Formats: sequence, C-alpha cells, structure tokens
Amino acid sequence: MYRTAIEQLRQWKLRPNRKPMVLLGARQVGKTWLMKEFARTDYAKLVYINFEEEASLQHLFENDFDIDRILKSIELRFQVSVDDKTLLVFDEIQSVKRGVTSLKYFYEKAPHLHIMVADSMLGLSTAESIPVGKVDYLRLYPMTFQEYLLAQGKERVVQCINDSEWPLLQSVKDRLIQDLKNYYYVGGMPEAVEAFVQRQDYAEVRRIQNNILLAYEGNFAKHAPAGVVPRIRMVWNSLPSQLARENKKFVYGAVKSGARAKDFELALQWLVDAGLVIKVNRTKSGMMPLKAYENMAAFKLFTLDVGLLCAQNKTQVETLVRGNELFSTFKGALTEQYVAQQLSTFVDQLYYWSAENSSGEIDFLVQLHDKVTPIEVKAEENLKAKSLHVFTDKYSNLHGLRLSMSDYRKQDWMTNVPLYALSQHLF
Repeated sequence: MYRTAIEQLRQWKLRPNRKPMVLLGARQVGKTWLMKEFARTDYAKLVYINFEEEASLQHLFENDFDIDRILKSIELRFQVSVDDKTLLVFDEIQSVKRGVTSLKYFYEKAPHLHIMVADSMLGLSTAESIPVGKVDYLRLYPMTFQEYLLAQGKERVVQCINDSEWPLLQSVKDRLIQDLKNYYYVGGMPEAVEAFVQRQDYAEVRRIQNNILLAYEGNFAKHAPAGVVPRIRMVWNSLPSQLARENKKFVYGAVKSGARAKDFELALQWLVDAGLVIKVNRTKSGMMPLKAYENMAAFKLFTLDVGLLCAQNKTQVETLVRGNELFSTFKGALTEQYVAQQLSTFVDQLYYWSAENSSGEIDFLVQLHDKVTPIEVKAEENLKAKSLHVFTDKYSNLHGLRLSMSDYRKQDWMTNVPLYALSQHLF
C-alpha cells in the first residue's frame, strides 16, 4: 500500500532544524506500518522499540537524560549502531516513565538523530506533557479514497483525478461510482482495505471493522478517566443517530434525555483528542478568518471513518453496494461523512454555516491558501443548490464548490465536481 503521508515524512527528514516527529492518529490507522515503510524506503537502518514489549528498557529514562548512555543501552539491546542513517522509532513511549519528556533532550543534545514517536493516546494516558517547541507533529488519518484506489493498482485513475482530466474520468464514471460504493462500505482502515483488495470479501471486512470498534471501546476504559468512560461510550454510540438527523447538528439530548453540554464536554473532547471523531464547528460568516466567527456551541460530529460508521449502523452490503440506494440510504449521512473524512486530511479545521433565522445551510466551509471555499454536498444528482447560491451572492468574492454525482461543470459562481474526484487539488 502507499500512504501519501510518507511524502511529508520525507520533507521532515530533510529539514535542517528537524525535531523528533510525533505521529498522531487513532489506533489502527497505520502509524506503525507507515514508520516501518518509511524506514525501509528512506533509511539504511531501523531501530524499532515498542516500550510495552521491551521489559529491559522500561527504566531507560528514569535516572537521567544522558543521551550517550541511553543510546548505548539501545545499541546493546539491538546490536546495532544508531547514527544519522538510522530511523529510531519509539512506540508506546507513554508506557515508560519520563519517556515523553526525553524527547526534549534528544532534540537539544542529539539533533542529528532521526527520531519518530507514535501513540494514539499520547497526552491522554500519561501525566507528562509533550515538550512545547521541541517536537514536530504529523497526524495520520484512515486511507483516503485516492489511497484506496492506489491500493487496487489504479494509479492512472488517481492521476486523472489530480490532473482534472474530466472527459477521461467521465468515460469511467460507472466504475468510479462502484469504487466509491465499495469505499463507503470498506472505509479507509488499512487492515480492512488490505483484506478487501486481496479477497473482495465483504464479510471479512465487517469482521475487521467490528473488531476495531470493540478495541476502541476497550481503550475508553483503559485510557480515559474512569468517571468519564460511560459518557464517552454514550457520545460514541450516538454518532449514527446524530448523523441521521436532517441537519446533522450534534444534539446533547440525543445522547441522553435532558443532557446538557457541561455533562458531556469532557467526554466529547476526549474523543476529539484521541482522533476518533471530527468536530465541525459552526461559523457565522464567510469572511476570513473563519475562526474569528466561530460558534463552538453549535457543531457537527463525524466519526473518523465511513466504513466504521457503516459497521456501527449495521449497514448491509446488499443495500449499500449491490443495490441502487447508496446515495439515498442513511439520509445522505454517509456522503457527508465521506466528504468530512477526505477534507480533514488536508484542512486543519472544518466549519459549516447556517443562517440565524432560516433553514439555509452550507455543509462545509474550508479556509485554505488564504481563500474560503463554501461546499455543498449532494448525495445524488439533485443539483438544487439554493443555499450555496444565496451564500455566494452574499459573499461575492467566494466561489462555491458543489460535490455531487453529476459530472464536472463550472459556472461563474460555483463549480460542480463529482464526489469521486474530491481531492486537495481542487483547492
């Protein structure tokens, strides 16, 4: 498989002021695989340490942060020299005392070393805080639709999407729509994608997804404060019904009757910090910066992966993939989930807009390259975009983007792009 994040890691490797890299992301999104693949392709040596499994290194940082001593201990354990041609990977570093703090000293005393750290719960399951200004960050997400296509060997199709070769894409539209249907079901969790690419077995995909969901629920109890765990589960389990709502706005009362924001704000933030949900806050304006007009009390909450959402909702393959109901099933929730998931891989913060005293709403607003783009999502080929037209009339400097199953078409106020062609290159 190929993950586009490896290109960002290659840029990190070449930086003159490189710091230890902290790879963020939910469990099972492929962090360990990516680090090992990066070492295989770009380094002469890999030293991989999983601190939960290495009993002999449990006390490595307890006495002091003498980098020479620490490196000699590692070299002795693995019988390899650690130099600037080595990728040194610390996995589950939060499980050893003062492990997270050690990153500061590696940066200050051994800047020539290439160090990567990965843990889904870093900062959530340890009393140590990540040293400010002493590390670089990269967040890894589930595989995008393009990465899913690449895993099937469809490099030419992906190149056509990135080059906006619309006539060519239209000629393979039916195949791309079927690929998108499959992606909605399979999602982007690497283990599920690999199983589907190898065996085309939907039942095996669902088994893997259910195991991932069970593992996530187990992590709630393992890593979250005990008093918050039941509320984390309630928020997590409410996501399918929340997204089935017409406007997708998160409602606390749908989690528990009579619930208020203060009852669940810690649980919700824990899920955000763990990378398990995507929070899309409301903005009151289409002007830059969008954050200045943010209303954090109103938001939509998406899960990290469309395939996991299907598994949570027990969506059947007969309905989703083999039938013709994909883009009307689940009231468009899967389509908005898909778009949120793809956008979040290259946009730091997503927003939506809704009018104060009317039903008008823009599904997503993104601010990228000093430009705001309002986005309307259509699950089918229904091309009515009244809210988008009104919004671009109000903010005449903006050009809208409509994502639908219709073919590419550009107008003076809006461009329609097929859902299967959503990519960073559109922005």
